[in-house]
Amino acid sequence: MEKVLIKDAHIVNEGTIMRGDVYIEHGIIVEISQNLSVKGPDVHVFDAEGKHLLPGVIDDQVHFREPGLTHKATIGSESRAAVAGGITSFIEMPNTIPQATTIEKLEEKFTRAAETSHANYSFMFGGTNDNLSEIKKVDRSKVAGLKLFLGSSTGNMLVDDEEVLREIFKSTDLVISVHCEDEETIKKNLAIYKERYGDDIPINMHPIIRSEEACYLSSSKAIALAKETGARLHVFHLSTAKEMELFSNKIPLKDKKITAEVCIHHLWFSDEDYEDKQTLIKWNPAVKKKTDRAALWEALLDDRLDVIATDHAPHTLEEKQNVYTKAPSGGPLVQHALPAMLEKYHEGKISLEKIVEKMCHNPAILFEVEKRGYIKPGYYADLVLVDLNNPWTVTTDNILYKCKWSPFEGNTFKSRISHTFVNGQLAYKNFKVYDEKHGKRLTFNR
Repeated sequence: MEKVLIKDAHIVNEGTIMRGDVYIEHGIIVEISQNLSVKGPDVHVFDAEGKHLLPGVIDDQVHFREPGLTHKATIGSESRAAVAGGITSFIEMPNTIPQATTIEKLEEKFTRAAETSHANYSFMFGGTNDNLSEIKKVDRSKVAGLKLFLGSSTGNMLVDDEEVLREIFKSTDLVISVHCEDEETIKKNLAIYKERYGDDIPINMHPIIRSEEACYLSSSKAIALAKETGARLHVFHLSTAKEMELFSNKIPLKDKKITAEVCIHHLWFSDEDYEDKQTLIKWNPAVKKKTDRAALWEALLDDRLDVIATDHAPHTLEEKQNVYTKAPSGGPLVQHALPAMLEKYHEGKISLEKIVEKMCHNPAILFEVEKRGYIKPGYYADLVLVDLNNPWTVTTDNILYKCKWSPFEGNTFKSRISHTFVNGQLAYKNFKVYDEKHGKRLTFNR
């Protein structure tokens, strides 16, 4: 579709909601106004019928499992689910098999995404204890950033050599995104509970094993190192009330050197949900207490937390249903993240404008993504039409993840995503993802 006109939408953008039309040519937003009239046989008109039009979501943390773990997911399968969930751009993590810890392996992932991705894409380069020379080669204008695991998670990429870590922080101007959990604390806690229960540790012990202390020790250390070296640090998936004291809302996001993220599951679930959901909500860092969840919401709304992401990390249902020590952490979220946040809007927890700020605008600011994350003339037409009053229930039949399960299965959401546009092309409409792929490699204003 070379020319698209979206009529009569409630446009949510930059802290306001206005009723109007959006005209797109060749994938770029040309004009935003009321009562636009553009005629011609080549103009595709979409009557929004008073639906809300949002910028496409930019998810800065996903695991699409390709290469090497494609029995769980692929870039193709999970990007399909992403556009169905209103996520038009994603940044994928390096802990695949092989890991994206060399320029060669990173570029192989870009090549694969160019062939198969329904959404726009970029990838994090992975840091290890012994690849500093490769880190220094990364072109910051072409790659989203650097990912470091300061606590081991899926994949063996733990950076635990303190001198190496300091040297990485000193040697790169990439955005350094970190998974913060203290490995020694976790090992000590796990040994206690393995001695008591063997491998079949009750799942409600997970936030005790991967504890508040483990999170705080690691995140506070990373922040201290960033302050010492001047590194640009982004802390992924915060999960505890205590960590909120480490972050500030005193300056605008564009000026922050240390930024923070919260994920959907830590905003939605608490430790009270383990009894029902069991290992389906086993994540690292762990879902913790209701008081932690409340503190995360408070920090999100007062801008100490800058971004909402998914940490989408699918495993097969068979894998997840193993005993505690063998059940991997992580779960699929990209298809249901935006509907989940819209549910919180209906509950009066967060405004539509704030959702757009945290899921669309702020990831674009933080990673300096070029011409995405906003509804503005000159920007790529990554857009999502949402019907706020069209309930639907998550079922196996409408789950698009390759793993075919969701922690939200059985949930009824009040809001439905009706259309998703990627680069001005209709990628999704009412539970149908179109086969044609329109995703492009993200570029960065650096």
